[in-house]
Amino acid sequence: MSTSKPRIALIGECMIELQQRADGSLQQSFGGDTLNTAVYLARALGERGSVDYVTALGDDSFSDAMCEQWAAENIGLERVQRLPGRLPGLYCIQTDAAGERRFLYWRNEAAVRECFTTPAAGPILAALLDYDVLYFSGVTLAVLGEQGRVRLIETLVEARRRGAQVVFDNNYRPRLWASVEAARAAYRSVLPYVELALLTVEDEQALFGYADSEAVFAAYEQLGTPEVVLKRGAEACLIRCDGQSYEVSAQRVERVVDTTAAGDSFSAAYLASRLLGGSPQEAAEAGHLLASRVIQVPGALMPRD
Repeated sequence: MSTSKPRIALIGECMIELQQRADGSLQQSFGGDTLNTAVYLARALGERGSVDYVTALGDDSFSDAMCEQWAAENIGLERVQRLPGRLPGLYCIQTDAAGERRFLYWRNEAAVRECFTTPAAGPILAALLDYDVLYFSGVTLAVLGEQGRVRLIETLVEARRRGAQVVFDNNYRPRLWASVEAARAAYRSVLPYVELALLTVEDEQALFGYADSEAVFAAYEQLGTPEVVLKRGAEACLIRCDGQSYEVSAQRVERVVDTTAAGDSFSAAYLASRLLGGSPQEAAEAGHLLASRVIQVPGALMPRD
């Protein structure tokens, strides 16, 4: 996957994040699966690549703060729409004693739902065809709505035809879909065009009913996906790349504080390593290392070094 100074666009939603502390108080920040990946990817690549985020926000102070934060992380804002009178979504993270999290969402009226249905969407979708890598997730597919989803998928298909690398993180969230059948149909419409699939077995089982990891790999082999990564939390990740199989152990930590963005950060470090010429094993080791650091701090985005 090595690409000389790649241009990467990540497509999705950033939300206002509220982290509930033990005393009941709330710490406010920002997060979202593709945005988390964008931040960690930009940090990993530095000047060796460029990272843009594609979304829609409101014209409120929270949206202003998001853009300021992204700019500070060297994330390009040219593809970010600002919609008058709209607001970003919001979620709250509650964590248990083991660091496992529970999410509460307020996102039905989020601006991102109109991301690809506005007059400005046409030029943005056209611009995506010039990127080297397009990254999106199952959450992206869900929050865009049917019309926006169709336009995105058409763009991804054309981008792949022109040689772009299409990267997908499955991130299946049942509550975002009207039904499991609707989700399956959306996923199946785009999976044949994915070059790198970053998956969790649990999400694949919940969505498609696959029995185990081997069943997942078999399904993606039939689709012709060249590179498939199964993220398995604290267990070793499993990789199939161009017919070769790899198993790479996770990094062990003494205390897990918050598992939020563990998978997102793994994906970022994995993709960065592959884009810079790393092997699948090296990329997985980088992913595990970053994820092990992320889960030792609260919230989705750990402070910069």
